[in-house]
Amino acid sequence: MVVTKPQPDEEDIADLGEARPSPTTRLEGWRRFVEEDLASFDLLPEPQWHSLNPTGREAYDEARIRYHSELQVVRTSAVKEIAHQVRLLTLLNQREHGARRGMIVSGEQTTGKTTALKQLGRLHELRIRQRYPGGNRIPVVYLTAPPKGSPRKLAMEFARFLGLPAVGPRHNTIDITSAVCQVMIEARTDLVLVDEIHLMNHATLVGEDLSDHLKYFTEHLPATFVYAGIDVEQSGVFTGVRGKQLGGRCVLVRTGPFPLGPEWRSLVASLEATLRLQQHEQGTLVKHSDYLHQRTGGVIGSLSHLIRAAAISAILDNSERITRATLKSTRIDHNSESAAQPASLRRASQ
Repeated sequence: MVVTKPQPDEEDIADLGEARPSPTTRLEGWRRFVEEDLASFDLLPEPQWHSLNPTGREAYDEARIRYHSELQVVRTSAVKEIAHQVRLLTLLNQREHGARRGMIVSGEQTTGKTTALKQLGRLHELRIRQRYPGGNRIPVVYLTAPPKGSPRKLAMEFARFLGLPAVGPRHNTIDITSAVCQVMIEARTDLVLVDEIHLMNHATLVGEDLSDHLKYFTEHLPATFVYAGIDVEQSGVFTGVRGKQLGGRCVLVRTGPFPLGPEWRSLVASLEATLRLQQHEQGTLVKHSDYLHQRTGGVIGSLSHLIRAAAISAILDNSERITRATLKSTRIDHNSESAAQPASLRRASQ
């Protein structure tokens, strides 16, 4: 929920327990994600903030905590490159009747792959809605590759996203697949996003079966397929004949840690600009860019976690600002913490 009222009152507290939204791997949840406005919040002027009664202060703080708990999307160079490449592919595939070209987004964990995938899907759907207002189109389908997947499990992921009626044991894989393809063709789906593609290992029989079924979808649907996964090049996705075939049809874009430089500092500045703390001095985090890079290894997911968690801590302890001490006391993921730890301490802990 995005709060836009600058002055909360007691009635706002009733809104704090709103129901959790459907996941984006379901059509209802995906549409809500597409239609949501970007998170926004206006700070109260100092005199008005100080004059809040305890109930009003509680509502105001809870609203700001919700605001900071949302992932603030920043258009990095990687996100722009991915969006540009997908735009090109969808245009190239418009008149293609054979094997359509796709894209694979590969990178380490928490380097922005899923965020980029969802954002390009959101941009594409908004573009289609603007061009073709009304109607019952489903321009984008988003799903994750099922763990220990099988063709039936994959077909079921498509069916669940589309909200097809419950499928029973009497429905075989071909029945489900045919129903899914028919609905997607009628709904004019032209972009399919498949996350966690690293689970499809072509070095295994299960991975081969899953790949063959995914290939069936790509050949029977007039859509561009975009995949994302962790270090896809080393996961077995490009192994064997099927892997080479997939690699021959897909553009590969890598995401990774940011080097310490102008783009990193710009990224820190963009995230700092989203803070809604009463006493925070803008530019403080930018001054600590080197330290933030050391703490997070240049990984955008870890940086976002660190800044948002520090902001929520500053609200909870009433300090209303993020300092170097706040950052140092804020814990983040184990990988980043281990990498940031001095070598001597790492050896001592082993």
